[in-house]
Amino acid sequence: MREIPFSPPDITDEEINEVVRVLRSGWITTGAEVRTLEKMVREYSGADRAVCFNSCTAATEMALRMLGIGAGDEVITTAYTYTATAAVVCHTGARLVLADVAPNSFLIDCDSLDGLITERTKAIIPVNVGGRICDQEKILDIIESKRGIFKPNPESRLQAAMGRIALVCDSAHGLGATRGGMRSGQLADFTAFSFHAVKNMTTAEGGAITWKNIDGIDNDELERLFRTYSLHGQTKDAFSKMKLGAWEYDIIAPAYKCNMPDVLAAIGVKQMERYDKMLERRHEIIRMYNDVLLPLGLEPMAHSGEDFRSSGHLYLLRIPGYDVERRNSLIEKLAQRKISTNVHYKPLPLLTAYKNLGFDIKDFPNSYAQYENEITLPLHTLLSDEDVMRVARSVKELI
Repeated sequence: MREIPFSPPDITDEEINEVVRVLRSGWITTGAEVRTLEKMVREYSGADRAVCFNSCTAATEMALRMLGIGAGDEVITTAYTYTATAAVVCHTGARLVLADVAPNSFLIDCDSLDGLITERTKAIIPVNVGGRICDQEKILDIIESKRGIFKPNPESRLQAAMGRIALVCDSAHGLGATRGGMRSGQLADFTAFSFHAVKNMTTAEGGAITWKNIDGIDNDELERLFRTYSLHGQTKDAFSKMKLGAWEYDIIAPAYKCNMPDVLAAIGVKQMERYDKMLERRHEIIRMYNDVLLPLGLEPMAHSGEDFRSSGHLYLLRIPGYDVERRNSLIEKLAQRKISTNVHYKPLPLLTAYKNLGFDIKDFPNSYAQYENEITLPLHTLLSDEDVMRVARSVKELI
């Protein structure tokens, strides 16, 4: 019996040949390939700007730092996410504030935000779990309603120019997702994407930040600062320094090291060239799963509707009547059939690091309800139709 892995990367000879070409070029760190990938991501997402990093985590943190967020500030995100979303807030020194998800939803409860926002709130980070865009328009309406209490940090030109809380979307799962006719990357002030090995589009490790042009801000300068801060605060990147006689540089801040190299961007360039076909295959798999599992009364996250279409990143399935123990038993039984599954996510307040910050899962009942009976089935473009049906029928038999 063939093993069905959970989420292997879809790598073809096109990606391999492109990496070999870059390796043989004599230039493998940040250079022309990264710029090409940034252009592709910018155009695909509909954003005005894009800068690549070595992870979505770094991209998100850099957005917070560009916004001047730090000690004394507050940032709101959801309890139903991976630690990376919350950890970046802690890295800046700001106070982490967690919101619950909406009832029977994996997405942030917008209605709870009004009571969580204070004059110290500088950003809200909603998460597009599974590749489905949350209601960012509603979040922006709430943000606008709080403009009167917003107090920009005196040293942050970006906060002063915006004059309100920033919407920084964690769209690690969401490249290509749409809502209301707009793509992820067009809705939030800043949007972070992941190109990790298990994501729809991969560079092995990597990510990007995109943003919309901001009135009152020189966006060429903001883009330059993103690049500079990703490379130690150095005013000249390595590619520029390699030009004859062009060694001179300055360091404008003791910054970070999180740039993306060309050898990884080369993978992403080829992935982007076939990304639409990859997305369509994901939605074919979702339809196949739904045909078997919906009649059983199971509750998969909806990946398409009248005004939205997800990126089809994760097949999140809730099993009514199951608790954590029964869900975990099902995972073990599927593993015995050589089918790898997962859980997305263990809410942050269940994890030691966030318990130590004072969070209690009792304060997030909707998040726990989503988690306790959720199982994530394999959803990737290396699955054959036979694989998909084997997974679906195994779930049907075991429950």
